[in-house]
Parts: sequence; structure tokens; C-alpha cells
Amino acid sequence: MPKQPRKRDATVADVANEARVSKATAARALGDYGAVSDAVRSRVLAAAEALGYRPNELARTMNTGRSHTIGVIVGDIENPYFGLATRGISDVAKDAGYNVVLVNSGENLEAEREAVRVLLDRRVDGLIVAPASSLDVDHLHSVNNSGRSLVLLDRRAEGIDAVVVEADLGAAAYEATALLTAEGHRRIAYISTLDTGGEPYSEALISRSSSVADRLGAVLTAQRDAGITEPEALIRLGANAVRPDGVKTVVRRLMEQADAPTAIIASDSLIALGVLRALRDLELTVPDDVSFVMFDDFEWTSLMTPALTVVSQPFYEMGAEAARALIAGIEPGGAVAAPPVFTGRLIRRDSIAAPRESRLVQR
Repeated sequence: MPKQPRKRDATVADVANEARVSKATAARALGDYGAVSDAVRSRVLAAAEALGYRPNELARTMNTGRSHTIGVIVGDIENPYFGLATRGISDVAKDAGYNVVLVNSGENLEAEREAVRVLLDRRVDGLIVAPASSLDVDHLHSVNNSGRSLVLLDRRAEGIDAVVVEADLGAAAYEATALLTAEGHRRIAYISTLDTGGEPYSEALISRSSSVADRLGAVLTAQRDAGITEPEALIRLGANAVRPDGVKTVVRRLMEQADAPTAIIASDSLIALGVLRALRDLELTVPDDVSFVMFDDFEWTSLMTPALTVVSQPFYEMGAEAARALIAGIEPGGAVAAPPVFTGRLIRRDSIAAPRESRLVQR
């Protein structure tokens, strides 16, 4: 069957002819600007509806200076944290009459730079960004320099003038680690996807991401306060949760050590799933062989056997607040208030027990 030619879209001129007004009058009525009587506006809108007219958003932006669109750049849309935060952003934006353009950076700095450039070129009114780096932020300066509103989600960025919506997880991370040390754990591993280019842990490396630095700093402090020396020896960064064997390889190597950890802390839900799969493959159980704590709380964490101990944070509410702050910065006369203080919360369940020497079942 031959392909049918695309039907020509109705134009402002078509609407003007149908409504029997000038093109300029139709444009004012459709764009809701300038002086147009109620009777003429009603006639123009009725003509537009009859013709199936859809406005040219780019042209409208050029006329009004506003696109009623916001850009959102997140690190990993596969991570449920960003999924729920984006839902909060979208719900608030929709209620305020804004569309959302979502870009996934994959925690790649170059991809994030390109996303910022593309979204600015598309004339978005503002940007919500979860920056891949807290230090390499020249592209975020370009948002400020463009006069667009900017809000940072989950992470801070050095020297950037923007509202930051994040959760303070330090106290809960310390409490979770102290729970492990109180049970007698002295070898506690921490696994994260933070890309370090293959370099081992250092404070300089983790400073690239404020969220990693904050929670890991609290984890290490709790261990040192419990008298554990060199707790950084069991930190594993750069565990790629997307590659099928990334976390599995990290966990296997940890558990094959002579001084294998008796407890593992996972930095997020994707890492957690990888750790749990790896432990299952090694025929190790939680918490009999390895105690387990993870950051982020989702319904499945309480349905597991055993139910998992977690550090929870209010993802949806943080996304919603980021959207409110951004829109306040966009709207003329909008007052941008300091965001509320979000905090993490430790939820103790059944995945922590006193340590038993880890064992690796030989196949």
C-alpha cells in the first residue's frame, strides 16, 4: 500500500480565514496577548478547534519569551530514586502549566554538558539538574549566565548560584553504621557506582560527588568512632550496576578475601539488587553470613526475606520541591524561598545480626 502523504497542519492564516479576522488578530487571540475582544477571541478559538490547529511552540516562545517548558537532567533514570523524584517534578509542573523534557545523563559529564546545551537551545524556561560532578560545573554557570532558573537536585555544585534540594543523610548513615558496629561488625564494606576511573578510594575522589562524600563520610566516621582502623580498606567505588557482572565481580572478590567483610552497605537500590544477587550466587545468606544495609527504601525492601534495613529519603517530595523552587524562579515576581530541610531516616528490619565468620561455599 502506498504511503499516504502527511496532512498539512493548520496554520494561523487558516484559522484567520475561518474566523474572518486578520492574521495578526488571530495570532493575538491564539497567543493570548495584545488587545482582542472576548467575542473575537471566542470566534478564533472555535475556528482553531474546528481546524485542529496546534500552536507552533517555537514561534510562541519567540513572541512571548516563555516556552512553559522545564528541562530535567538526572543521572540514571533506571534508578528508582530518580524515577520517583521525576514524578514529583512532573506532577507539580503539570499543575503549574509547564511541560517537562527529561534527559538521562548516565552520570556522564560530557552527556550532561551536551544536555544542558540542547535544552538551553530549545529555550526551556529553567533546568533541574542532578549534577554528575560537584566540581566540574562550567556548563552550569552557562545556565545562570543565560538568565534561566536553575535548581540542583540531590547534589551540590561548587560555586553555582542555585537552590539545592537534597536530603541530609549524614545522621542516618552514621546511625546505620553504628548499628552494625554495635552488633560487633569490624569489617564493613561499602559499595558504590561512583566512577573513579579505576583509582582507589581517596577523599579527593569522593569530593566529586557531594552526596557520596556526605554519606560515605558519615559511614567512615561511625567506624572510626567504634575504634575500627582503616575502614576505607573495604570501600569499593566504580561498581557498574548497568553491566551485568559489575557488582557481582566486586562482591565475589570481597568475599574471597581472607578478611572478607561481615557486613555490606549498598549505596543505592540498584547496587543493593546486584549485591543480593551476588550473595545468592555465592550461596551466602543475609544476615546469617553477611549483614546488609542499603540506602533508599522501596516497597520490595520490606517484602524480602529477610526484610532489609534501609536509610530512607523522601524522593517524591524532593522532586516536587525542586519543581516548586524552579517555577518560583521562573514566574515574574516569584519569591524563591529556601527549600525545606529533608533528612534521611534509618528503618531497622531483619537484615542485621551479630557477625559470623564469612564463608564462601566451594562449588
